[in-house]
Amino acid sequence: MKASNQSRKIIISIMIGSLLLLSFKVYENQEKPYNLKYPAYFGGRFTIPEDNPLTRDGVHLGRMLFYETKLSKTNQFSCSSCHQQKLAFTDGKPFSEGIDGSVTKRSTMSLANLLWVKNFFWDGRSNSLEAQAIVPLTDPHEMGQSLSESASKLEKTSNYPELFKKAFGSSEIFGDKIVKALAQFERILISSDSPYDQYLNGTYIPTEQELRGMNLFMAGPQPQNNIRGANCGHCHGTPKLFKELFHNNGLDTIPKDVGRMEFTGQEIDRGRFRVPTLRNIALTSPYMHDGRFKTLQQVLDHYNEHIQQSETLSPFIAEATNQVGGKSLLLLEDEKQDIISFLHMLTDSTFISNPDFSNPHLKGIKP
Repeated sequence: MKASNQSRKIIISIMIGSLLLLSFKVYENQEKPYNLKYPAYFGGRFTIPEDNPLTRDGVHLGRMLFYETKLSKTNQFSCSSCHQQKLAFTDGKPFSEGIDGSVTKRSTMSLANLLWVKNFFWDGRSNSLEAQAIVPLTDPHEMGQSLSESASKLEKTSNYPELFKKAFGSSEIFGDKIVKALAQFERILISSDSPYDQYLNGTYIPTEQELRGMNLFMAGPQPQNNIRGANCGHCHGTPKLFKELFHNNGLDTIPKDVGRMEFTGQEIDRGRFRVPTLRNIALTSPYMHDGRFKTLQQVLDHYNEHIQQSETLSPFIAEATNQVGGKSLLLLEDEKQDIISFLHMLTDSTFISNPDFSNPHLKGIKP
């Protein structure tokens, strides 16, 4: 009897030890938090889903998937096809081409600082990065493949089952894990080392032209008080250079693309689009949702003298003028050049060359 009890104790001890070891391995695989770094002046008003915390393995898997062509029907396209790091994760085209040769309805947006964005796409139709990722992956004219088919392809590879196990605790691959991993990688794409950031941190002294441009950019015009301004700060005035707003910025009297109205069904949203960040703006041409402007000069010319009136035109734009009784913004040509000089201050060379954001497949990086 004593021997039997002793045997039971040994068996129980072994079982407990095995469970502890298993728990440790699961913890080890899933609980390596990613050390997220961002400047304090960006603010902490962002949400990371409880069911998709940032982990080192999750971010690494997301990076692998971001550059993975197996996620497309033809095995030729990846997220990076339209979001190239050297162009601040845009593609330099008015519209992007998909697997069938057709083009997207709207221009590709930059992926910088998405951690602080609440509504994604030009019309704000998705309220999370996880939901956003599903659209280009499964759209028949973009990457054109169901999540289940993507998962099936990845399961047949030699490396992805282990990568998913490290990231999510199981080598089984499902569509929701794919989009979660992609979302983790996209949340760490933080641009915060431009000359403008260095100026905010006290380590860069702007030129006189850059400083004039910055002041014009941030100021709203008050001609009655002899204050000149470009009025950009209403929509792009935070250190992140965007606000969570949707505006009709006067591109057309009768918009061919109804913008956010397509999503909300509200007439007030006709011609309104999400305010994008201006970080790295010198790298992300062409501009606007339809890529109609090739240069920053053309953008400034539009806001200065070519605003098209409509019922949903933003009042911030409609009422801005540098002349008492003026009907348009009325910046001087040298003031436009000053603003363009400031906009070049927003180029973050660290962001577009960061090896942590680059294509791991090209470098042969293994988990």
